[in-house]
Parts: sequence; structure tokens; C-alpha cells
Amino acid sequence: MPPLAKPTLPPAVGLGFKPEHFAAIRADRRRVAFFEVHAENYLGAGGLPHAQLTALRADYALSFHGVGLSIGGAEPLDRAHLARLRALCDRYAPASFSEHLAWSSHGGAYLNDLLPLPYTEATLATVCAHVETLQEALGRQILLENPSTYLLFEQSDIPEAEFLRQIARRTGCGLLLDVNNLYVSAINHRADPWAMLADFPLAAVGEIHLGGHDQHDLPEGPLLIDAHGAPVADPVWALYAEAVARIGACATLIEWGNDLPDWAVLAAEAGRAAAILAGEGRRHARAS
Repeated sequence: MPPLAKPTLPPAVGLGFKPEHFAAIRADRRRVAFFEVHAENYLGAGGLPHAQLTALRADYALSFHGVGLSIGGAEPLDRAHLARLRALCDRYAPASFSEHLAWSSHGGAYLNDLLPLPYTEATLATVCAHVETLQEALGRQILLENPSTYLLFEQSDIPEAEFLRQIARRTGCGLLLDVNNLYVSAINHRADPWAMLADFPLAAVGEIHLGGHDQHDLPEGPLLIDAHGAPVADPVWALYAEAVARIGACATLIEWGNDLPDWAVLAAEAGRAAAILAGEGRRHARAS
């Protein structure tokens, strides 16, 4: 098999593209570094979605984020789906392709959710096989995203950080560190998010995601939901700054998919992330 193409996202800040913002993006002279789209939204042959994406591709790097492959599912990956994703990548040559450590289909039925999986040796072998299949089909190294979780499995006997580390080691894939997902999971499971970040296999991280969450106060404590409908929370910004201090400047995406604000609000979130990246760059410059 020929060598896999590596992700080439710049170490700068991007935003998730929403069609509602297309006119504002074209009119705004302040440019972000890249835009991310959900790959499954562009599997049709043409129309307005592809016209907008083609226009964006002329000026920006693109990142494709898969949401329907069911990497963590027990069944083989859908070959027809893989072929459509390969055709999409060949058409637009995205700078990165990522997917989720989750499952979303069973018995031919597709579920509109990203569901958790137990961290066991059997599941690890299945996920690694699926990642290898995906990478071979696309001809590129993918990035695998850590999930936000709301329950733990009794069967799990591998810590999540080690599970991700083993996937990256066995398959050669990279990792997408979603800092909000890490924080949501830590608070939901009454764990220390700073310790979780310290344990994360940061050497394999090729991209970072930031997003907002909802909080529900229950009698047993807070429950956080990865809702992507609010600004990035202050504790998540603090964790992000620590991640950048450990990794260095890294491609960073602001996710906001629900209760969509005006373009200026998203641009401000991107600006805050860019300031953190710039501060890290200046620190490295002083040290060199």
C-alpha cells in the first residue's frame, strides 16, 4: 500500500461552516485559516451545497469531519459509504479527515447519534481494523476524536487515554483532541479534567476542537451535555491553553452547530483561540 497522505491543516484557527454564514464569510475581510464541514452533508453530486463548498475551497483549506462511519460499531464499515467519501476527498483534496470514536449504526439501521463503546481488547481490535480500512480506502491518515460520554461500561478495562494511545500506535492514525468533550466526560464521571488532559496521548494530536456545552444540575451533581450551542466555557479555555502549552501551536476548530449565532460571534470565538495560539508562538520564540 502506498504511504498515507498526512493531514496538512495549518497551526491556526478554523470554524465549522454553516450555509447561513456563507454571505457573511464572503464579505468579511478577516479570514480564518480553514473551514470544517460534515462530510455526509456533501455526498450528493451537486447543487447549492457543492457550489458553496467549491467557492470556499478556492480561498480556504477544508477539513472533512465524518459523522456516519460507525468506527466503533461491531459490523464492517459500509463499502459504498467509503467509496462516496473517497470520491468527495478526491474532489476537494481536504487538508484533513477526521471521525469519531463512537458507533452509530447496527443491522443496517443508522442512528442519529454518536454512541459510546466499552474499552476492551475486543473493541480495541475492532476499532483498529475499522481505522485501517478507512485509511486504506481514503489513502490518507485520519484523525480520531475522543468522545463526550455520559455513562461508563462495567466491561471497560482499558482507560480511555490508553485506548486512544493504542489505536494511534497500532494504526498510525492521528488524534483529534476535543477539549470540550474531555471536560464534559470528566465532570460527568466526577474525574479531574486536568489529570485527564495530562494522561491524553498528546504526541499523536493533529487537531483540537473547542465547543460549548449545556449544564444540568441534578441532585447527584452536574450533568454536562456536549450541545455545541453556546460559547466555549472558561474551564475549557483554560484546558485549551494548557494543551497548547504542551503541544505547541496546533490547528484548532471552533464548533457551534446549534442555536447558531451571528457570524461576528463565531469570529470572536475564533479570535480568542487565535490569541492563545499567538501567545504560545511568542513563548517558543523567546525560548529559541
